[in-house]
Parts: sequence; C-alpha cells; structure tokens
Amino acid sequence: MRCLLVTKENTFTHSLKRIKMGKRLKQLNPALQNFIEEQKIFFVGTATSDGLINISPKGLESLKVIDKNRILWMNLTGSGNESAAHTQENPRMTLMFTSFDKKPLILRVYGEVKTIHRLDKDWDILSSYFPPSDASRQIFDLSISLVQTSCGYAVPFYDFKGERDILKKFNEKAGKKGIQKYWKENNAKSLDGIITNIEKKNIESS
Repeated sequence: MRCLLVTKENTFTHSLKRIKMGKRLKQLNPALQNFIEEQKIFFVGTATSDGLINISPKGLESLKVIDKNRILWMNLTGSGNESAAHTQENPRMTLMFTSFDKKPLILRVYGEVKTIHRLDKDWDILSSYFPPSDASRQIFDLSISLVQTSCGYAVPFYDFKGERDILKKFNEKAGKKGIQKYWKENNAKSLDGIITNIEKKNIESS
C-alpha cells in the first residue's frame, strides 16, 4: 500500500512524494497489541455474500486481545443486530483501529469468527474476560488470518473526553426482562431480513 505525503501546499502544481507505509502480517506483534490496548474505539465490518455491508463503532472495554492470533469482543445490546446476523451466513469479519493522536496509524485485522451466545457451552468461560452485563448478547471469537497497517495521514486529531453512560443506564433501567423484550422487538431480524435467532440462542425456555 502507498500513502501520499504532500510536500507543498498546492497539491495541483507541486509534486507529491510517495512513501511506502503499509505492512502485511500474519499475526499481531507486541507493538500492535499495545496499540490496540491504547485505543478507545474500534470498528467492526461484516457482510453476507449479497446483502448490505455493516460497519459498527464499538467501545474498547468490550474487546480483549487473547494472543497474537486471537481477539474476543463482546457485543452489547443495541438498536441493531447486524454483526450476528451476517456471521451466521458468512463468518468473515474485519476489525479496524485508528490513531487520533500525533502518531498516525490505521490497523485492520481480518479473520473469521465463531459466534458464542449465552446458551452456548463456551459462554461462561469467554464472558469472564468482560464485566458482567445482562445486556451482553454475543461474544465474537476472531481467528486472525491477516493484519494490515496503513499510514492514517488523513485521519484528523480527536481528543478522548470520556465514555458515554447512556447505554449502561438504559440497560440498568430495562433490567433482564426488559432487555429480552427489546431483543424480540428490535434484534430478531437484520436490515436484510435475516433471522438472528437471538431469543432461541440467549433465553432459556421456561
């Protein structure tokens, strides 16, 4: 991959200097693992073979690097359920991290996921990596196949002000039953109409 570094103010009349910045790796190295841990936000990309492509921003407290080949992230209740719907049909997933401070970098992690729901046998073990929450609905276990870095020169500076507490307050107010009702009303289908089976996979039958 090549990134362009503008050496003069007028990009149309002055020459551009090309600099090779991209690297491709088969796994995360220690420096990239540290970079992930420093970020406050990450982005998730999923798609089926012929449907809509979904990109979701997530808070980093829901992500855990297990080792150089594996990342876990917990999906909390939200207005959509696209990632879980897509990975039922296509397990491919991309995670993207980007620096907003003085050292620019974009990191993309590609791989395939195993999706774990509350009633799956691995839930108790994997959920122990995260703070307990009635709002948790899936854990995505990503096996890394490719890691790519790029320059991030066009990404603007942003300052982190703090975590939002709106989702936490909403879930605390709704309670377990309210969250399950929300799943039924809002998370049962994707935008493409894919059935997510969220109730079947997360709620024990009475």
